[in-house]
Amino acid sequence: MGKSEKELHTAVLSVPLPICIINEQGKVIGASDQISQVFLYDDILDSDLFALTGVKLTELYQSLQDGVSPIIKRNDRVFKLAAQKNEEDETELIIFFYDVTNLEELKDRYNAEKPCVAKIQIDNYDELISNAGSAPRLALSGEIDQLIRKWAGRINASVSRVRNSAYLIWFEQQYLEKMTATRFDILDEVRHLETGADFPASLSIGVGAGGKDLAQTESYADAALDLALGRGGDQAVVKRNIKVEYFGGKLQTVEKSNKGKSRIVGHALKQLIDQSKKIFIMGHANPDMDSFGSALGITRLCVLCEKEPYLVIDEVNESLQEIFRQAKESDNYQFISSEKAVSLADEESLLIVTDTHRPSLVQCPELLKICERIVVVDHHRKMEECIENPVLAYMESYASSASELVAEMLQYMISKKSLNKLEAEALLAGMTIDTNGFSVKTGVRTFEAAAWLRRQGADPTEVKRFFQEEISNIKLRAEAVLSAQVYENGVAISACRKERSDAQILCAQVADQLLTVKGVKASFVAGRNDAGKTVISARSLGEVNVQVIMEKFGGGGHLTTAAAQVDSSIGETIKKIMDMMEVEQDDSNLK
Repeated sequence: MGKSEKELHTAVLSVPLPICIINEQGKVIGASDQISQVFLYDDILDSDLFALTGVKLTELYQSLQDGVSPIIKRNDRVFKLAAQKNEEDETELIIFFYDVTNLEELKDRYNAEKPCVAKIQIDNYDELISNAGSAPRLALSGEIDQLIRKWAGRINASVSRVRNSAYLIWFEQQYLEKMTATRFDILDEVRHLETGADFPASLSIGVGAGGKDLAQTESYADAALDLALGRGGDQAVVKRNIKVEYFGGKLQTVEKSNKGKSRIVGHALKQLIDQSKKIFIMGHANPDMDSFGSALGITRLCVLCEKEPYLVIDEVNESLQEIFRQAKESDNYQFISSEKAVSLADEESLLIVTDTHRPSLVQCPELLKICERIVVVDHHRKMEECIENPVLAYMESYASSASELVAEMLQYMISKKSLNKLEAEALLAGMTIDTNGFSVKTGVRTFEAAAWLRRQGADPTEVKRFFQEEISNIKLRAEAVLSAQVYENGVAISACRKERSDAQILCAQVADQLLTVKGVKASFVAGRNDAGKTVISARSLGEVNVQVIMEKFGGGGHLTTAAAQVDSSIGETIKKIMDMMEVEQDDSNLK
């Protein structure tokens, strides 16, 4: 060490601040007397700075470029580390320890006291109250109110009942972690109330936090509540900037008895159709029977408005071959490719999306960017990823299928018998496939819609022919069922090993079959499609929320029916499912 360098060391270390000097290996080669304010001892020469602070040498060099200083806690104090190169020897760093304890405490207090807002909606309030007698009606409303106010009191919140079925709650951010830690136990408390109805009471809660101001925080709460309601209720959604968390969702969505909304939406859709010169209808990529059937139903509505819509379909899988052939041979429909649709569409075109609300899943995502007026008709639980700012959205998670929603709208929009036979059968086929033969997600309104389609000319025998398939498919399903592992907790897991374009449909069929096995509460089946993706179909009888599980794979669906698509192998996917469901690992299932 030269004389000037020694002098610099002496000068630096004489500054009345905690300071140390480290070499290029991160070893301490000098320290001021005040370093004892940071560490319990002042003899830190030859010590490794990373061992002392947990701060890597690379982080210190990075701080020189971006100005972001590492923070450490020592001796019940908080210090900010500021690095500076030694002018005499650039291999050395001079580290200043600034005591920022008071500032950090102030920041923590500021963050803890930031306002958050929760908006609470009592699910199906009208149906709940109407199913109770006059005396129980008041008692039930009072019990729910008492539980909500008691829960709010535990977090020192301000509560306002804005209408009979809705509450507005303000609270400090420090209590948000308490809410999430208990997983919003208010949901369970309300669910266990005696209602006198044939379904339990439930809440939808939207929480907004971390907004730049009160208006933005409240907008987060509105968006979170929309998600909770769109996903079927009985759950809480927390939105913090771009981060969204979900809690609850244990109940099936309760069917609404009032059909007024379908009538209103139907008339609104008719007006939009009347005002449009070009109309495009599309479902999701790799369409299924529900996507196709609902599209044909909306086509009929357009035709009755003297419009000729374009149906955007690129390819159909084996399960749609027969009905698609009949539709094309009829010459009643204008089927076009995505490429053709993009060339024809303009900003004034009307785009109607059926059986999905996720931009990434639609048949032609480019159309979403071109068309300024978009209508969404879907029965899936709402996801964070959704089509933005549709002019009309009919999203009802209680419905069995998009075909059911379209059939209900058509009842109010057309004359006694305006559907042709193929359209009626396509809609009935869509409902049949999505309800697994009217065994799941089936309410009174589902059967009423099916009965109306029967009166419109739908022949159940012909519908059954749409589902006929090759013997090879039946053998593949049998193999998958035979290889399934059924675990003690009632979870069944299997795989369809052969790569197929219709792997998603095949896996869904196997998952449905596995639910018929005695003792099985939930089933998961993985397969490989011809695009090199692993597809997963999940089914349950209601005790297991398969939607939440599939969302962790980037998918979604309903409490009892869900699916996903991932890049990992079948074996890796099955292992992850096993870990999630806490079942004993079976290496034979991973091969």
